[in-house]
Amino acid sequence: MSAVDASPPRKVWQYRTPRARLALWAGWLALVALFVFCWQVMTKDTIWFFVLDAPAQAADIGSRMMPPRWSYLNQLWVPLWDTINIATLGTLLGIIIAVPVAFLAARNTTPSTTLVRPLALLIIVASRSINSLIWALLLVSIIGPGLLAGIIAIGLRSIGFIAKLLYEAIEEIDEGQVDAVKATGASGAQIIDQAIVPQILPAFFGISVFRWDINIRESTILGLVGAGGIGLQLQASLNVLAWPQVTVIFIVILATVVLSEWVSAKVRAAVT
Repeated sequence: MSAVDASPPRKVWQYRTPRARLALWAGWLALVALFVFCWQVMTKDTIWFFVLDAPAQAADIGSRMMPPRWSYLNQLWVPLWDTINIATLGTLLGIIIAVPVAFLAARNTTPSTTLVRPLALLIIVASRSINSLIWALLLVSIIGPGLLAGIIAIGLRSIGFIAKLLYEAIEEIDEGQVDAVKATGASGAQIIDQAIVPQILPAFFGISVFRWDINIRESTILGLVGAGGIGLQLQASLNVLAWPQVTVIFIVILATVVLSEWVSAKVRAAVT
């Protein structure tokens, strides 16, 4: 027998082993079964006649919304200004609370990783888990309707967003600069002021402006639950089926959001 005949047979390379292929097909089958089950749960109370009639209803409402009632525009400037104030003041409130929370949550600045840091992380999670509309609904029940409820709702919602991104930026700083300042005998406050703050300042401005841009959009709907702003005008127009007025409100909201995104992008590009 020659040396060639004695060599072992060459193995054919396969992308997946038979066991891996079987596991993959089983996973897809389980995913399909889960989708079917969830679909049945979601649609068990659905009246399909209304679903089939939805395109005709949408076309009817769309025809009623045109042309826009531009004369209504003069009544939107004050509510729009209120909306911008809610977003701006709410963002400032969130920043004031989020900055110390971020320093308490960061591993390299917290005074205690066993007690203080988990408490700060709990504040961040609690803020991020509740939508601003729900905050506004609760605050309207507590302090009554108006701009103050909207401002506090936006502030409470902003704490988690700003603090999470900021404490991650604090943990990513160059520790060499911190050690250099420590070597001079600086106090804890001086270390934060001279070694940490200069490194996170660009990220802080970018995060704050980005959150303000998000809050502009969220503030437009807080009026639906009585928290002030242009959402009150939207709710009032929807209640009386004034569709041409709704169109004008949508256009104003769209223009405001586009402008805020442009401002946010310009500021973030300038500080980064």
